[in-house]
Amino acid sequence: MIGRPMPARVRASYRAEMRAAHTAVTPEARWRHLERAHIISQPWPWPHTRNHLAMFALAVAQRDRREAFGQVIRIIVAAPGSALGRYPEGNTGRATVGLTQPMPVPDDLAALLRAT
Repeated sequence: MIGRPMPARVRASYRAEMRAAHTAVTPEARWRHLERAHIISQPWPWPHTRNHLAMFALAVAQRDRREAFGQVIRIIVAAPGSALGRYPEGNTGRATVGLTQPMPVPDDLAALLRAT
């Protein structure tokens, strides 16, 4: 959100998920951590965009053209969507999910985000 910094506890969780994605052994685990980081980051333009850049990099590494193309679109719209508060809550950020499709937020992340 414009003008509202990411709270320290939320930032710590976001960074932990991004680190876990970077160090995970399997692609499935990497995606799972990136999806969780995406849900956390949606209200803040830069972390949200950074998350999509990481998703794009993983898609390219996996040679997944569909996912990579979907991430290019999401990189373009992530910051404006976050800044304007127009993002689908709980959306995991993958190209297999509609850009505007809301999804259930995992309980632990819902509690984290409610506390902000």
